[in-house]
Amino acid sequence: MTEIEIDGAPADPARLAALGLLNYGHFTTLRVEAGGVRGLALHLDRLVRDCRALFAAELDRAVVRERIRAVLPADGSPVIVRVTGYDPALGLERPAAPATPALLVTTRPAATAEPAPLRVRTVAYRRELPEVKHVGLFGLVHHRRTAQLAGYDDVLLIDEDGLVTEGATWNVAFLAGDRLVRPTGPSLPGVTEALLAGAYDGPQSREPVRAADLARFDAAFALNAGVGPRPLAAVDGTAFDPAHPLLAELRAAYLGIAADPV
Repeated sequence: MTEIEIDGAPADPARLAALGLLNYGHFTTLRVEAGGVRGLALHLDRLVRDCRALFAAELDRAVVRERIRAVLPADGSPVIVRVTGYDPALGLERPAAPATPALLVTTRPAATAEPAPLRVRTVAYRRELPEVKHVGLFGLVHHRRTAQLAGYDDVLLIDEDGLVTEGATWNVAFLAGDRLVRPTGPSLPGVTEALLAGAYDGPQSREPVRAADLARFDAAFALNAGVGPRPLAAVDGTAFDPAHPLLAELRAAYLGIAADPV
């Protein structure tokens, strides 16, 4: 069952409509299992940081946790919780007015099966304010839709110089031997990316990654809080081994990270 609440009460259609009309806000998405979240503090830090960036307002971490707890299923089954900060009273004509952000909290069932590898294509695109996880998803959804109509699963973003930055709604990483490589460039600081980097005890680096040179890597994978590490089977015409043994080790390392109680 899907839950939708605003500031702890059932969502009022008028207040909910404001988000679609203005499309100005920020969010984080968490996977909650048995009342716990991997990297909960990082998700809360993101919400606080982005609320300051968009609204110059402070967000109470304790209130966020209370709102999340209120929508969790009693049986502890895994769910995806999205917490969105936006101001229902903010108008299109004067978005610089003082803001009082509300918290929209939604849930949906979480997938339990290991995700299938992705086939993606590159697209030249840069999100506005890439360091903020904001609700301006039109460009990403459009490129994802176009890619799927062409037979791909998703898109990998590259900049004007052909350098890889991030996926549509995920971070990306590569394996060169046992070295974990994450691209430089403007992208969202990912919670799952940070957790995996901390859990992996092998060599790792951040470096420019050219889309034209992806064949130098042995494997590639997407990183997202909803499913964790997910192999990439191919990027454009470059194939990767989705069954690379180190990918299984990385996924096990991620799944072994202790969850923090909400």
